[in-house]
Amino acid sequence: MTNDIATLIWLLGTFLLAGLVKGVTGMGLPTVAMALLGALYSPVVAAALLIVPSLITNIWQFLKGGYHWHVLSRFFSMMLGIPVGAFLGAPLLSQLDADWAAFSLGSALMLYSIYSFWAPVINILPKYEPWLSPIIGLLTGWITGATGVFVLPAVPYLQALGIERNELIQALGLSFTVSTLALLSSLAVQHSLETVHLTLSLYAVLPALAGMWLGSLIRNRISTGQFRCWFLLTLSLLAVDLMSRPFR
Repeated sequence: MTNDIATLIWLLGTFLLAGLVKGVTGMGLPTVAMALLGALYSPVVAAALLIVPSLITNIWQFLKGGYHWHVLSRFFSMMLGIPVGAFLGAPLLSQLDADWAAFSLGSALMLYSIYSFWAPVINILPKYEPWLSPIIGLLTGWITGATGVFVLPAVPYLQALGIERNELIQALGLSFTVSTLALLSSLAVQHSLETVHLTLSLYAVLPALAGMWLGSLIRNRISTGQFRCWFLLTLSLLAVDLMSRPFR
């Protein structure tokens, strides 16, 4: 019973913190949740637990603004590529040994941390979008299916297009929403979803929303750059822990 309560507290605390990060930075809920849940669960279980709060918060992010149809039409081919890639990558998440699945998750988190620390200035001209968007969608979906991490290479790609901030936030919300649905579908096809995990995922919605609300309150009261540095440093340490699993 004590272990069950401790696990529930860890789960709720994870999504409170993940929601707070999203409230401050505009993204990061699935990334933080996967990193922290990976300390207790296999990546496939962690991925199942984040589905409902990720879906609800990212739908909200996509709907909050006036670029819905523009974003949908502009990135339609990218969104089509995500589920295809997720179904191709899902067998790795569900069938790989738990320690090596954790290594894959940690590697994806580390790559994202390194990219974010480095923050290279990349500019992609709109003329390259028609053929590049579906490739980015396919790769994002594959990494989503294989690790449960939605951010690569979707986030760097969308940032490199130089689109207006509010449109970018909605585009990220759309990408994360499609990635969440693709992950849900691919896990279901692999028979890797359990009712108890989806129930716990439903319970995680309230702390995730509470965290987002808290994050929005403190966003203008702290240095976002400093917060981001500490967030990425912590994410890197969690990634190292996950990557070390097969060698313990």
